[in-house]
Amino acid sequence: MADQIRRRFNSAKENLKKKKDVAGWVLPRQQSSLADEGTWTNIDMDVTPPERRIWGAWTMLGFWLSDALNAQGWQAPAAILAVGLTWREAIICIIFGNITTTIPLALNGAVGADLHIPFSVAMRSSCGWYFARFAVVVRMITALFWHAIQTYTGSTAITQCIRAIWPSYLNIPNHLPPSAGITSQELLSHFLFWSIQVPFLLTPPHKLKWFFVFKSVVVLTSSVAVVITMTRKAGGTGEIWAQEYRVFGETRRWLILSSLSSCTASWATMATNIPDFTRYLADRNRKAIYWQVMFLPAIALLIGMFGIISTSAASVVYGEYIWDPVTLVAQWDGPSGRAGAFFVGFSWCVAQIGTNLSANVISCANDLTSLFPKYINIRRGIILTTVTAGWIMVPWKIIYSASSLLSFMSGLGIFLAPIAAILSSDYWLVKRRRIDVPALYKSRGRYRYNKYGSNWRAMLAFLVSVVPNIPGMAATVNTDLAGSIGGAQKIYDMFYFWGFTSAVVVYVGLSWVFPEEETLVPVTVSGDEVYAGREVDGDEGYGDGEKGVGVSSMEKKDEV
Repeated sequence: MADQIRRRFNSAKENLKKKKDVAGWVLPRQQSSLADEGTWTNIDMDVTPPERRIWGAWTMLGFWLSDALNAQGWQAPAAILAVGLTWREAIICIIFGNITTTIPLALNGAVGADLHIPFSVAMRSSCGWYFARFAVVVRMITALFWHAIQTYTGSTAITQCIRAIWPSYLNIPNHLPPSAGITSQELLSHFLFWSIQVPFLLTPPHKLKWFFVFKSVVVLTSSVAVVITMTRKAGGTGEIWAQEYRVFGETRRWLILSSLSSCTASWATMATNIPDFTRYLADRNRKAIYWQVMFLPAIALLIGMFGIISTSAASVVYGEYIWDPVTLVAQWDGPSGRAGAFFVGFSWCVAQIGTNLSANVISCANDLTSLFPKYINIRRGIILTTVTAGWIMVPWKIIYSASSLLSFMSGLGIFLAPIAAILSSDYWLVKRRRIDVPALYKSRGRYRYNKYGSNWRAMLAFLVSVVPNIPGMAATVNTDLAGSIGGAQKIYDMFYFWGFTSAVVVYVGLSWVFPEEETLVPVTVSGDEVYAGREVDGDEGYGDGEKGVGVSSMEKKDEV
């Protein structure tokens, strides 16, 4: 009798503890198919179940259209004009810069398409159990920066919507000091846009299918309208294509290389964590990853040409290069001009929300979930991401000129290039596409490498890639250092080429000379056997314990 009472008491105590944990910060423990027994994990980190592999080539194209149509795609090549180059160099930088990053994007995309695992798990093959988390953190920080930049750009767009209706909105008195880097009116716009964006971020993306379709139509239409309007204002295209060089000789050559590198940085993030998306490709559509090499640069060139033509026309009409599309339409006055500014501002608001949804917030939230599965689910991760990026990182201080935008993009790329290089070279050259997938989920498995859970070869390759670029990045941030770093600035001007190739050479060379035999398996061990004889609910959500947040139909193409 006493034993029975004791068992009931202990059971009640345990249930009370569980309820307390669930009601607080600790999330309910989820059961994973592959992770170590008894550990907190996230079922969305598992191998993608067969019924969720529904992406095809057209799905990938739709995703890239949704991701690429944003103000940064317009601004980045246009900023090349602002620093002294012409449209000819800008087009070259767009094409070759994007081709440079789509190559590792396709190579790393094969990891997700073949193994159906996310980026955070795939990195364990090359980096080890713990060093892979460092790569996830770097990618997560990049997503935070992009979310911050695109959120603030959206706030400038909503300013145009409001001032088009109430011009006096621009006359709101400023009560902030100059050191704030923002005025009271701009801060209000930022708060309004951020508040409007939050409900969309918290909505499962597959429920916003028509929002993404609407975005593509609206942004393309308004972009074409801006180009036509500015070309008419400039009196045709003659003067647009007859620009004079403003920089010459060696300075011009290095400026071209630096600008080309800035274009590579715009896709460096996606080239790194592309397995998060390609893991949803159907087995019969695996070759769709290679189509990206063609249509992604084409999309970037299209939106980039809009920026180049409009910025060039602005130099004729307004006497200066205006590389920001929202700043450009801010010059439009009169009833018809304000009406045009409203619709352009509205389209860029939609564009920024869509891009943040498809590329930044959900990805960052997934990273947080993989790092802290005991405390953070997707919804909590989204809230943490948008609060941190939208406010704590003060994005209005990041964008203040064309040169700062190029510097920002380049600075992020120096950390992402070696990660993309290590992931692709490990899969294609070292492991030769033979991976023991279940072992990637074991903390003491073959891919732990050593008791510290880190592959020293990957760590050394990362350092060799990043360290030579740090002086150049520091000189860009603090111009007083420019005269003291010597030739290091030249390395920084080609940061992605150096970062990617040096990491590949070092990592592959060390792996061949000092191979980790245990990680080299004769054939790929798939994780699909965990689904044999077991029905998986395609509508399970993201590890939140909610229905309708997962991926189970074609209309959920933007799930990630």
